[in-house]
Amino acid sequence: MPDRRAIVAGLLATAVFPVASQGARLRKAISTIVPFKASPFPYRGKLPDGSAPFLDVTTADGRRGHTSPRGGIYWEAETYSDRSTLLAVPKGFDPAKPAVIVVFFHGNGATLQRDVVGRQRVVAQVEASGLNAVLVAPQFASNAQDSSAGNFWTPGYFAGFMAEAAQGLAKVSGTRAAKFDAMPVVLVAYSGGYNPAAFILRNGDIGGRFLGVILLDAVFDEADIFANWIARHRKSFFVSAYGKSSASGNAEIRQLLAGKGINASADPPKRLEAGTVALLASDAAHDTFVTRAFVGNPLQWLLARLHGFPR
Repeated sequence: MPDRRAIVAGLLATAVFPVASQGARLRKAISTIVPFKASPFPYRGKLPDGSAPFLDVTTADGRRGHTSPRGGIYWEAETYSDRSTLLAVPKGFDPAKPAVIVVFFHGNGATLQRDVVGRQRVVAQVEASGLNAVLVAPQFASNAQDSSAGNFWTPGYFAGFMAEAAQGLAKVSGTRAAKFDAMPVVLVAYSGGYNPAAFILRNGDIGGRFLGVILLDAVFDEADIFANWIARHRKSFFVSAYGKSSASGNAEIRQLLAGKGINASADPPKRLEAGTVALLASDAAHDTFVTRAFVGNPLQWLLARLHGFPR
């Protein structure tokens, strides 16, 4: 049977997409899932503390797996081999105007089409925000209770991922890759997406391109990494909306920031701009947090408050 990823790659290479000539708006929205070389998985390295290989289970017939603290043993072939990345460009995107790349990291138990596109409506929320933005969302552990970052634990790897994303976005939109290579980035992480987000920020990948960070019920660990990043990047924004699930992690960030003389607002920001730091409590359920938090469609609501990039 032909390899599905090879088929998709071939279709991408030969497909004719509705293009935007330089200086022209895109005539039709684009949303496609394609295989990446620089993907989070497969990953054959060690855990980030170096204590053990990520794939710590091997059967007699050579099958490899990883022991997840939450989900038990997951096998590489089924869970850690999907190289898919979602690329989406909204109708009306104008490459001649200031634009941003929204990078979305999904949580546990997710797949790109079923959850990021369907259940959580991330593509629709980016488009409805009115932001002149494109969306990039990689697949992490597929449909599993695991927050592992895989290759994104490795310093510099995410920069390679973003370079490949620029090439992919250029292909589907008919815009030069150099445009996307230079665009600022908004990093969004939901739930277990906190782990790759934290390590990318700690590693300093793509450095000054980050306009800001949005976390959606996502501070389950690494509060010190997020607090330190906020303190070092006062020209960026940081918004963490949270429910009961990640309330303690957000309280830790607030405490760490207070120790650095930084006040984190508890009120939804009227604008997302340099220096905005907000920790927003909500009583919304964790599983539906991407579509209902302190407001309905919180990602759309927040991106609409990022000024300077109207579509």
